Amino acid sequence: MSNSGADLYDPQTMPAELRKAHQANDRAVDAAYAYKGDKADAPRVAFLFSLYQRLTSLLPVPRRERRAQPD
Repeated sequence: MSNSGADLYDPQTMPAELRKAHQANDRAVDAAYAYKGDKADAPRVAFLFSLYQRLTSLLPVPRRERRAQPD
């Protein structure tokens, strides 16, 4: 039996093992990042991207080396 990516992620045809693995992963991510929002994918992904944006915006901007000016 061959499953396409579309079949694997279609809620009607997703294998039970894959669904359980995704649910376990969702619980682990929720716990790791203290996510307490909606359990649907879109709000969780929005939360994670927002967190990523906040964390990466704290990184310092690399300084550009100054070129020596000719005399």
